[in-house]
Amino acid sequence: MANTFIVVPCYNEAQRFPVDRFRDFLKLHPEISYVLVNDGSRDQTTAVLENVREGFASRVHIIDRKENRGKGESVREGLLFAIGLGQAQIAGFWDADLATPLEAIFDMLPVLEKQPAIQMIFGARVNLLGRHIKRQAIRHYLGRVFATAVHAVIGLAVYDTQCGAKLFRVAPHLTEICREPFASRWVFDVEMIARWIRLNQYDRARIDGTIYEYPLYVWHDIVGSKVKPKDFFRAFIDLISIYQRYFAGRR
Repeated sequence: MANTFIVVPCYNEAQRFPVDRFRDFLKLHPEISYVLVNDGSRDQTTAVLENVREGFASRVHIIDRKENRGKGESVREGLLFAIGLGQAQIAGFWDADLATPLEAIFDMLPVLEKQPAIQMIFGARVNLLGRHIKRQAIRHYLGRVFATAVHAVIGLAVYDTQCGAKLFRVAPHLTEICREPFASRWVFDVEMIARWIRLNQYDRARIDGTIYEYPLYVWHDIVGSKVKPKDFFRAFIDLISIYQRYFAGRR
């Protein structure tokens, strides 16, 4: 299996970070490494992350940022760090609360291995029969409205842009996507797609088949989530900014 680095953005996670689950996963899967990014937490998050690293110093890397700059910047910095180590074949990011279990990595990786054209694979929270997707109704319906708006802006029928489980093939274009700070604080995931579209010169033929959405088997809302319904309205403001920056005048 490919060497895979998972970036985990963390902000005030001391009370709920599932240390044992992260450590147990490392014991079972030597090809997995973490980049744990403390985004200016005001609690004991750094100490908790050090507990994850104990005994895994070569595979658990900690970035301790003193200033809170948001999830997107934590992910961007973490991905660039992983790429810079020169070991990663796949890099991605995962939510610290493990609403998506880490085991889903091994559902998604085979898609990248079997289909070399795919550059990005995103977890999608689709409540199909046989899946266990437990999500607040208000968040689900707001998410469907937002996905429709994203489709209108970027021209791709993405079902779930905001799921915090994503993997990327490590290649020069990923470095380019992450090179500059994201303009969006709330929907940097959409901005990553927008940058990919721009890198491909807005050529739909070059983009088709490069992004894949994987319907997750398990996803549960976790108590203490920092995403609130009001954040979806902030996301719409960011989406307008993404349209103006990347797509205005292109159609």
